[in-house]
Amino acid sequence: MTASLPDGLVLRDGPALPPLSHFKLAAFDMDSTLISIECIDEIAALAGKGEEVAAITEAAMRGEITDFRDSLRRRLAILAGVPATVLDRVLAERLTFNPGARELCAALKAAGLKLVLVSGGFTFFTRFVAAELGMDFVRSNELEIEGGALTGRVLMQDWGDICDGEQKRLMLLACCEAIGCTPDQSIAVGDGANDLPMMGAAGLSVAYHAKPKVREQARVAINEGGLEQLLTLLR
Repeated sequence: MTASLPDGLVLRDGPALPPLSHFKLAAFDMDSTLISIECIDEIAALAGKGEEVAAITEAAMRGEITDFRDSLRRRLAILAGVPATVLDRVLAERLTFNPGARELCAALKAAGLKLVLVSGGFTFFTRFVAAELGMDFVRSNELEIEGGALTGRVLMQDWGDICDGEQKRLMLLACCEAIGCTPDQSIAVGDGANDLPMMGAAGLSVAYHAKPKVREQARVAINEGGLEQLLTLLR
């Protein structure tokens, strides 16, 4: 059962939500959660390969392609040879923050929470978003660039090469351990199927304008309006 609330909020039945002071950490997906775009789709669109890549993105987000690593590799391979300058254009021309993203992050930071940005997207964009929103921890994928063009691959990092759903979960748990809180004291916010593992590990799961599969499993769903509405539930 769900309880409908004003302003596009849905709170699933369960124990009373703890106050904001209970939480010590909040982890966010980036694409379509904090920002209004899927960066890989925008790269593809500007490179004239939009429909090919968007079809795979949508199937993965709906959970029809269950292996995120496979879907990302397939999409990246389509982008091999695309000039790296396209990344600058996406950042300058296409990237916008979702309503309430800045307000929610500022309020959480003011309440003493540590913020985590954990994304299946790319460091080129997460660096910008993390700096704008004051993120304390970041994990995302590093695009390989050679001769000024994308190679269609990502680089190995100390934690691995592709930040998939399992990596998101592990990052949330590692950040909780790093700051000395329990997973029950964490919030996870996302919109796609690969956010479900971290949302399942967190004390509070929040779906933002999410795919049906994600809305159904989240304790809180924000189906209309901005991210700042979460604050009305956490006093």
